Amino acid sequence: MSAKDPPLKDADPEVLGLCQAEERRQAEKIRLIPSENYVSRAVLEATASVFANKYSEGYPGKRYYEGQQFVDPLETLCIERATRLFAADHANVQPYSGSPANLAVYLAFLKPGDKVMGLALPMGGHLTHGWDVSITGKYFQSVQYGVRKDTGRIDYDEVRELAKRERPALLWAGGTAYSRLWDFAAMADIAKSCGARFVADIAHIAGLIAGGAHPSPVPHAEVVTTTTHKTLRGPRGGMILCRSEHAKAIDRAVFPGLQGGPHQHTTAALAVALKEAAQPAFKDYAQGIVVNARTLAGALMERGYEVVSGGTDNHLILVDLTKQGVPGKVAAKALDAAGIELNYNTVPYDTRKPFDPSGIRLGTPSVTSRGMGTAEMKQIADWMDRVIRQPDKDVCEKVFHEVREVTARFPAPGLSS
Repeated sequence: MSAKDPPLKDADPEVLGLCQAEERRQAEKIRLIPSENYVSRAVLEATASVFANKYSEGYPGKRYYEGQQFVDPLETLCIERATRLFAADHANVQPYSGSPANLAVYLAFLKPGDKVMGLALPMGGHLTHGWDVSITGKYFQSVQYGVRKDTGRIDYDEVRELAKRERPALLWAGGTAYSRLWDFAAMADIAKSCGARFVADIAHIAGLIAGGAHPSPVPHAEVVTTTTHKTLRGPRGGMILCRSEHAKAIDRAVFPGLQGGPHQHTTAALAVALKEAAQPAFKDYAQGIVVNARTLAGALMERGYEVVSGGTDNHLILVDLTKQGVPGKVAAKALDAAGIELNYNTVPYDTRKPFDPSGIRLGTPSVTSRGMGTAEMKQIADWMDRVIRQPDKDVCEKVFHEVREVTARFPAPGLSS
């Protein structure tokens, strides 16, 4: 490399220092944020590839720029791997993230003012499913369903009655803080009964579906959206799967409807991740996520913690700390100081404000990617209990020391530390 083109350590040591510090943080801590994970070194290398230099508005074979001799085969390969992995008719791999993927669905099928129906944000839903602070709740009429107060679960009969009464044009399944299996067949039948299009957002559970640890919505939903990181363990991006009859509408909504040129370095990394997800070992990883989550949830309940819905069927655990008398934000910040990273979160029917809620949200994708198992989940529950019960500096420092001893035994994928 010439002096005119120096490496990062010479070009910007300040940024390099932050990169190195972040790598140490990811290596040392127990990362329990359910939307985070570790990607492989191969995925990292593809993300940093020369495809970052290329502009490629359009689709394979129909671009608005020249020099696509290797971009077209790359995107075609990624599409083929996505459709094969999820048994879908068509895949669009260009969305920049999950929210743009969801916006493309609105643009493809709806007009401003049409009615949409999704799981309410305070009940575990996502902003882009019609919540009022999102553009989707401002440009469309929104009807929100929830979970039962006594069970913390979706009551599909209640969803059916609401849908028949409101008759939305589009019905969403999916969320960010719902720990139970989705009955996609029931949701599809509800959509059919009220004349709605059924769309499933599997951003959180895509890896579990790919690994056979959660039922797939593909046979039931007209369109399926997802992020490409989280449990799928790919780069930060988005993807849309759909039936063949919707391929043209979806593709037009993504480009030119919402986006310009796709990020082809992300496409390269996604292609690698999809290949990894098709390997037999990925099934073990997906099943391990669920086993670890159930073990961790059970260990917390044994210590007197209220887990919303009484447990989990996927990667995610939502804990109500009301009985402990500790706000979610206080617990999350103390746990972070103790080397255990998660997020504070509202719980269904929360009486506290969203920025200072009653709960914490955690999940097991990252720790499972490191090779941790049920013994480590029980230890994590013990650490969490110690910190939440006494969230002072001395306890946090002692726990963090113990955390580092354990994380040193489980090297994180993709990191050099």
